[in-house]
Amino acid sequence: MVQHITYHHRLSYNMASNKTRLSQTPGNRIIYLYIKKVGKVPKSACGVCLDRFRGVRVVWPKVLMRLSKTKKHISRAYSGFMCAKCVQDRIKCAFLTEEQKIVVKSVEGTSTESEGQINEALA
Repeated sequence: MVQHITYHHRLSYNMASNKTRLSQTPGNRIIYLYIKKVGKVPKSACGVCLDRFRGVRVVWPKVLMRLSKTKKHISRAYSGFMCAKCVQDRIKCAFLTEEQKIVVKSVEGTSTESEGQINEALA
């Protein structure tokens, strides 16, 4: 026979504040477990691509007070300003521009040396 399940709280309507899921107890009974509402994602966004930050917990402000600092903040460079993808792109861009400067210097150095050798040969 199917077990009859009843709410524990007084609220008997299927509302957003009364969401439940079924759970089986060690005594082999099936009961309702009340589900808490999900919080909202922090509104702060990336300054470059306007995406939301990942890595910050999505909880209610009351729960946020009890969380440790590492779970409320992102610990990396440009953590409150840029998302991880934009930081990666910025690092790659900086690396490639530095490499380009080195290549330009080496090309200029070899061209001045070859011009000097040609002038000596002509003289």
